[in-house]
Amino acid sequence: MADKERYSDKELEEFKDLINAKLAEARNDLTGLRNSLSHKDDHGTDDTSPSFKMMEDGSETLSREEMSQLAVRQEKFITHLENALTRISNKTYGICRVTGKLIPKERLRAVPHATLSIEAKEAQS
Repeated sequence: MADKERYSDKELEEFKDLINAKLAEARNDLTGLRNSLSHKDDHGTDDTSPSFKMMEDGSETLSREEMSQLAVRQEKFITHLENALTRISNKTYGICRVTGKLIPKERLRAVPHATLSIEAKEAQS
């Protein structure tokens, strides 16, 4: 089997920086959600992160169930980003797990934890 094309170390470093920035933001958001969930009687949004405050503009405070669901999704997102960092370390980042081709940079910038090219993702539908 031919050697798969991969992103250069310099390109991988750029993606690593992007992912680390997204990880920091995601962890901050998760902390805000957890803090909100631990304040059962406080319906204010003073301790929530800016991302979640925006979602509350013009609406009632998020219910505890909705916040719990957001926290679970945020935890999954963090895991996906951490897995992407592992793929960068292994130099397999950005390679579609179905086609073996490089996932375009534009897609990875939008969805840095992607493991499928658009072509492979659409084939799944």
